[in-house]
Amino acid sequence: MSTPLTSEAAAAPRAYSAEEKRHRVFAIVAASSGNLVEWFDFYVYAFCAIYFAGAFFPKADPTVQLLNTAGVFAAGFLMRPIGGWLFGRIADRYGRKRSLLISVVMMCAGSLVIAGLPTYAAIGAWAPALLLAARLFQGLSVGGEYGATATYMSEVALRGQRGFFSSFQYVTLIGGQLLAVLVVVVIEALLSEAEIRAWGWRIPFVIGAVTAVIALLLRRTLTETQTEAARRDKDAGTLGGLFRHHKAAFFTVLGYTAGGSLIFYTFTTYMQKFLVNTVHLPIKTASYIMTGALFLYMVMQPFFGMLSDRIGRRNNMLLFGALGALFTVPLLTALQHVTSPVVALVLIVLALAIVSFYTSISGIVKAEMFPPEVRALGVGLAYAVGNAIFGGSAEYVALNFKAAGHESGFYWYVTAMMVVAFLVSLRLPRQASYLHHDH
Repeated sequence: MSTPLTSEAAAAPRAYSAEEKRHRVFAIVAASSGNLVEWFDFYVYAFCAIYFAGAFFPKADPTVQLLNTAGVFAAGFLMRPIGGWLFGRIADRYGRKRSLLISVVMMCAGSLVIAGLPTYAAIGAWAPALLLAARLFQGLSVGGEYGATATYMSEVALRGQRGFFSSFQYVTLIGGQLLAVLVVVVIEALLSEAEIRAWGWRIPFVIGAVTAVIALLLRRTLTETQTEAARRDKDAGTLGGLFRHHKAAFFTVLGYTAGGSLIFYTFTTYMQKFLVNTVHLPIKTASYIMTGALFLYMVMQPFFGMLSDRIGRRNNMLLFGALGALFTVPLLTALQHVTSPVVALVLIVLALAIVSFYTSISGIVKAEMFPPEVRALGVGLAYAVGNAIFGGSAEYVALNFKAAGHESGFYWYVTAMMVVAFLVSLRLPRQASYLHHDH
């Protein structure tokens, strides 16, 4: 049985007891372990799709091709905001712990279904339909994971070190992506391409489901941070309560999430294609560069989180907006003309260092804007909407600019959104508005 976490309002303003410190650190580990598993499972689909697409989407069947297109669109864009709303409501109304448990169970179920799914040859159009359903399930889960995890980690983190501890949300998010790449690389080394296409692609999904069970067991030990009074509040988890009293906070969070998501996707997922299509580096070289860059990016997060504990969240966000606005065009232009993989790596890491001013405190800076009764909903929904519209479309917009022969137009688009992030960050309070008064 876990020991209840002491309310920060009741805690002495100086140190925590050694036992409470241990409980809080363990709670951060348990919450973020589930986050790692969620993102591992989500990214595994993207990395394995090349091997199983033919088994589910034969080109001869146009209906199946349409299902494929609809599935990608719906899972990537539609489900995240719905997940942000649904799990935000659950977390605010029924507790953070319940929301975190349900989301990891859903991700596990989605992975298990995909791992054991019969192919098109065995059950016809039911195969892609079930794959689509499992993917929608996962999209819903990952859409809800961000807000619930950010809220829980901000409430359980040690006072005075909230930026440092909250940074582990992005450590595990990037870690999930890296582990997914690593598992696929190991499978590619051990099996032939024919074996991977036949059955090997199922292995990462089995691994994802098993690790989700471990994350579930860890999350079951979590202590609830949402008070009974906050859960019973008539506004708890409601859109009416969120927009009636906290509309300004919602649009502030949406404003810097838009720029934050856009630049994050530009220098992570889109960058691999940019290195191949624009810089003309070999695919394997681009993969090595991005693996190294993502690893260094992951390691940076706690240091930038610690910096925010020293200089304040608002200053971190202002530096993010200002440096992003000043250096996006020079960095992307320099990358466009680079010939050395080492120079490319250095430039991408510099860009990711600027992004780290935001991602390291992404969860905490949003959580500090909302009171407990609508915190998970406010954080989760604002993030999911900004992420779906601006982050999810980053690659599409970039490729359209390139196709039109104005690739540099995309650089200026990212820069404009960084200016928006800077201006919106000016609205941030100099001190945390709400987290001083609750867990």
